[in-house]
Amino acid sequence: MIVAKRTDHSEEIFAYVPGRAGAGPAGRYGAGVVALRHDEPVTRWEYARLEYKSTGTFGADKYMDWTANFHHPDGVARWGTDERFDDLRHLNRAGQAGWQSYDRAAILVGQPHRLHAVTYSLRRPIPD
Repeated sequence: MIVAKRTDHSEEIFAYVPGRAGAGPAGRYGAGVVALRHDEPVTRWEYARLEYKSTGTFGADKYMDWTANFHHPDGVARWGTDERFDDLRHLNRAGQAGWQSYDRAAILVGQPHRLHAVTYSLRRPIPD
């Protein structure tokens, strides 16, 4: 059995299999060496989403109200209503709790386009 140390101090274990020619990562351990497994930690994530939606109608209202709802594994939390579009405040609140945003989807309606809703996909690592 061959144990190879990587630069990040993780290990990769290989075994010698007689008659197996040129196996192994780029043939660096010679003929007959095959990888058994990679002993690398895997991050487990929990997921959530932040929905930021406009309220009311799409009339001539210059400044619409916006509601923020946070959907997470423990349920739904209403984070309040804003007088104007200000999603950064809510993203910072999620970031302080350890959440990372990895995707954003915007919904536009009407002509000319008006922003109706923005949904942020969030994740954070689950501690071991």
